[in-house]
Amino acid sequence: MPGATGTSHAVFVSAEPEQRDGRPAFSLRFFTSEGELPSCGHGTLAALGYLAARAGGDACRVSLRTAGRTFPGWAVRKGPYARVGFAYGPVELREPTGGESALVLPALGLAPDALGEGVRVASVGRPRLLVPVASRSELAALAPDVERLRAACDRLGLLGCYVYSAPTPSGRVAARMFAPSIGVPEDIANANSTACLAAHLAGRGVDRIAVDMGDSLGSPATISATTRAGASGPEVRLGGDVLVGQAPGGSGAGSTRHGPRPAGASG
Repeated sequence: MPGATGTSHAVFVSAEPEQRDGRPAFSLRFFTSEGELPSCGHGTLAALGYLAARAGGDACRVSLRTAGRTFPGWAVRKGPYARVGFAYGPVELREPTGGESALVLPALGLAPDALGEGVRVASVGRPRLLVPVASRSELAALAPDVERLRAACDRLGLLGCYVYSAPTPSGRVAARMFAPSIGVPEDIANANSTACLAAHLAGRGVDRIAVDMGDSLGSPATISATTRAGASGPEVRLGGDVLVGQAPGGSGAGSTRHGPRPAGASG
């Protein structure tokens, strides 16, 4: 379905019995051209946009269930956009091994002086590599060897690479997500990896970020994240503004379109 509709991912939304507190509940399933995913952050944001469109102008708070967990989400329609957000689960972070770095980093085509400090393997179910670069210009110039990157990620069991610029004092970041192992050479937006980055930067005293993505593909998007201290590590909340439109074929299903970059919402 993603290929047929010209999208990288598809999310299927199914109604479930109401929660005891009266909150509507929905289950979500995510797919790319390569098959089903256990979770998808930007698919979750898209699903919340669809639910906001169904609710009209009223704010809605819902319970969402994916393969791995149940969590709260919220959304409100604002003209052609929906402002949406959800609470994120725990993020596991570790330093990559020398072998992991040696396989993956050359496939990105990074110049030696472009790599920043603090490469990390981050996991919210499936691990991916967080790769800092010195500047937005270095990020924009990246031209990975997609087949080499796919082979390296397949060998190591990585989802892909999330390459990002150093945050500004206000927390503004640019990023690109390369995930050929799931059939997505480059993602327009990737919320799961943005949550991973937020958890990583929280350890450096950055508690709020807004990540610009999709510029290299002509589809600008911004995902925002906030963190606060939790009992078992940083608690992350993700959000953004999604442009809600009709799915191809007039089926009435919800889809999101990225137009001119809206301001991100932290939820």
